[in-house]
Amino acid sequence: MKIVIFGLTISSSWGNGHATLWRGLCKHLGRLGHTVIFFERDVPYYAGARDFNELPGGQLRLFSNWEETRSLARNEIADADVAIVTSYCPDAIAATDLIISEGRASPVFYDLDTPITLARLMAGESVAYIGTRGLRDFALVLSFTGGPRVVQEFRDRVGARDVRPLYGHVDSDIHRPVPHEPHYRADLSYLGTYSEDRQRGLEALFVEPARARQDLRFLIGGAQYPDDFPWSPNIYFVRHLPPSEHAPFFASSRMTLNVTRKAMAEMGWCPSGRLFEAAACGVPLLSDDWPGIEEFFTPGSEILIAQDAQDTLDALAMSSPDLQSIARRAYERTMDQHTSDKRARELVALLEQSVSGCARRQQSEEA
Repeated sequence: MKIVIFGLTISSSWGNGHATLWRGLCKHLGRLGHTVIFFERDVPYYAGARDFNELPGGQLRLFSNWEETRSLARNEIADADVAIVTSYCPDAIAATDLIISEGRASPVFYDLDTPITLARLMAGESVAYIGTRGLRDFALVLSFTGGPRVVQEFRDRVGARDVRPLYGHVDSDIHRPVPHEPHYRADLSYLGTYSEDRQRGLEALFVEPARARQDLRFLIGGAQYPDDFPWSPNIYFVRHLPPSEHAPFFASSRMTLNVTRKAMAEMGWCPSGRLFEAAACGVPLLSDDWPGIEEFFTPGSEILIAQDAQDTLDALAMSSPDLQSIARRAYERTMDQHTSDKRARELVALLEQSVSGCARRQQSEEA
């Protein structure tokens, strides 16, 4: 298949969770014999932190504004099997209009930010990447979030016809067990872009335990942290890490923490890609709790759950052999179910169904 994607970014992993996911998917789609053309608006904040310039087996199309790339996009869509528009794509509505007007490629919408999208829709707010016709013109809507509410909400609020989950994943070529790096050494680490709606959880599960255990080393990696973040003398900080540094970051931790954004936690069934990345690097996982987490990792066996600071302190007090047993089981589960290769194959199966459905509808209309 030829797949054309209009996305937020694949070229820069700075301050977003889209790029790493798309890199893993696109690489493995290429290995499966498919061609991917990725359109991305070239904006200064991503250009200044660009860490990916070529798309193996496909093409990365950077452009300054939609008008200058409309003709090229139309040409690529003309012989494409599938055209995908994503959440937070700055040209999502224009790309949607073009795809639908051309009527050739099977139109697909991939919401990598489902909880945020639905929270805004439920609050009666507009969503910049969804037009006035909602999602009713898309043959398939993919959602980064699963669970019982998602399908109904997308159908009722934006007219989606066919909604399927496509969860996060990890590229095991990049995220894997590697030797420890002294400058990333930590008893507990946390990797994530700063987010105000994660702050309360981060303070409870990371900052408070750090203050209680001044004899231990805590490490945060990420972008956009404010100057007034409640640092402690034993909390160390590494500014934005490119994906190539994630493996040594995780592998150098005795344990790593996941804190879920508020909208994601409330919706449930929305695992951060960081969970799979960390598990693939062989580090024990500690996470806040949210509905559906047991569908991805078994609490107490493959992942530890923390409700408060004491839970974190109890986890830090566990023996190394016990923590490594948890890490090993999480690694095995991840390699079996949550790699980019597995997810690419899931995506191909969903897209093939969508293409077949579009072909049948066209034949019916022509008849």
